[in-house]
Amino acid sequence: MPKTPRRHQDDLASLFSLAFSSLSQELHQRLNELGFGDIRPMHGFLFQGLIPDGATAKTLVDLLGISKQAVSQMLDYLEDRGYVLRKPHPSDGRGKLVVLTERGWALIKAKEGIYTKIEHRWGEIIGPDHLNMIRSDLKQIIHSISEGDLSQKLRPTW
Repeated sequence: MPKTPRRHQDDLASLFSLAFSSLSQELHQRLNELGFGDIRPMHGFLFQGLIPDGATAKTLVDLLGISKQAVSQMLDYLEDRGYVLRKPHPSDGRGKLVVLTERGWALIKAKEGIYTKIEHRWGEIIGPDHLNMIRSDLKQIIHSISEGDLSQKLRPTW
């Protein structure tokens, strides 16, 4: 008699995906309410590459794993909306450094506040100690498989 496959909601990949989708949907709903409705989930990965001191477009290409043209289009979009600014690179006369503007930093602050509230609510559901244990366990897994570089694979799976 063949084994019955597990329901997709029970495998870890689906659970991680569902949890991430839930978090992302709530984040963007709240950002929209705060006046940041022009930000999309893909932008969050780019913003991570700009914290704290900015980055070159090439660095963002490497971080995101997408084409130079795609990064340029994202930067144009975000610059037109006042989130980022391209300025001369301090040590490369031909290069540009992309930095967050005041509006960009306001978005980061809003995002962090929203994440804190979501995590607090999740902690109320399963208990803060359990949530911290999950965080610790995930960091241990990521640390182990990424050879100690937790940020190494912080990119979307385009």
